Amino acid sequence: MTSLPKFLFPKPIITDFTLQNLPYGVFRSQNGSNRIGVAIGDKVLDCSVLAEKGLLPSYFKEPTLNTFMSQNRDTWREVRSKLQKILSDDAPESLKNVPNLINEALREQKEVTMIDPAHIGDYTDFYASREHATNVGVMFRGKENALMPNWLHIPVGYHGRASSVRVNQDLRRPHGQTVTPQEPETPKFGPSARIDFEVEMGAFVRGGNEPGKPMTLEEAEDNLFGLVLLNDWSARDIQKWEYVPLGPFLSKSFGSTISPWIVTLEALEPFRCSTPAQNDPLPLPYIRQSDGMKGGYDVKLECSIQPENENQDHTVCTTNIKYMYWSLAQQLTHHASNGCPIRAGDLIGTGTISGPTEDSFGSMLELSWAGSKDVKVGSQVRKFIQDNDTVIIRGTCEKDNIRIGFGECRSKLLPAL
Repeated sequence: MTSLPKFLFPKPIITDFTLQNLPYGVFRSQNGSNRIGVAIGDKVLDCSVLAEKGLLPSYFKEPTLNTFMSQNRDTWREVRSKLQKILSDDAPESLKNVPNLINEALREQKEVTMIDPAHIGDYTDFYASREHATNVGVMFRGKENALMPNWLHIPVGYHGRASSVRVNQDLRRPHGQTVTPQEPETPKFGPSARIDFEVEMGAFVRGGNEPGKPMTLEEAEDNLFGLVLLNDWSARDIQKWEYVPLGPFLSKSFGSTISPWIVTLEALEPFRCSTPAQNDPLPLPYIRQSDGMKGGYDVKLECSIQPENENQDHTVCTTNIKYMYWSLAQQLTHHASNGCPIRAGDLIGTGTISGPTEDSFGSMLELSWAGSKDVKVGSQVRKFIQDNDTVIIRGTCEKDNIRIGFGECRSKLLPAL
């Protein structure tokens, strides 16, 4: 199978959205309705049109992907196979054979507005990168106490604010309480001075476990629908003051940005890989991976900053989700282990993904080492994000002539009100 249908793209183009990918999203049409779409090259296939013609299930006429997410993996595979045939050059079901339908069902990506792909009922952010947790621990507790005693036993997470998760949103610099080294116990209220990005990935899930019923690791694997890029913004100065004893609150809830296209786990199957070794200590049996289980994914991540009034963005770090210690399935299994019901459209964040080298640290907190170093951004420098900076995260996989991309997770930091 070629990477793009020639009847739509007679000339080759470089794209994240090949026939091997076919990610799902939701766009707003010119008449104001929200419609499910699939990205192919620089175009969007309007799935609601295909559903109206009986070529896809009726839930593709809905304004979100929640019902489709609630189906099982066999259904996801069946729909994916059908879409590949519809967009192929030589299958009997190909749009090539129905010219009028091509005009009705295809849109240019640049002409549509992408919106939230699902109703996100709940959002949980984890802390699954050992390198990131170690770096932060060294900064705040010293090298000897970098990892908390529970970290190698439990996928640490916290419940986030789903209402502030948005596709490629612009954010306001938030207000909150902060303290200074000179007055460490006397807070002041005002705009955060230390806004930071966090390079993460988010997993949309199927859910369906009854209240009180946990999931096995295998069931969790089958509950993972697909991945997006995620920038889980942080106000580090607010966070430092508020996170003891119950964890982050206002420092995180002001905004989390996701990319618009959900890349399915089926598309990412060729890029599965093993997680880092988990043998010292061994995880408890309910989240212990079997020998040879490949719970990770080889997805290259890049974060860049585009300063105000510049046309170019500048890479500040490159990392990979394969560095993540706790797998997505382990995170979801632990989430449901107390009987917490998971629902279709819930979002799980990986936490900041950092690698073993300084240029693979996934946050400005680490890149600037808590503000003690300058981070080069083109001809400028940063310690944290400045007003009107745009932060862009990209993700790609390439192997054996297969290219899968995620598009962009893009967000501008606006000045505080």
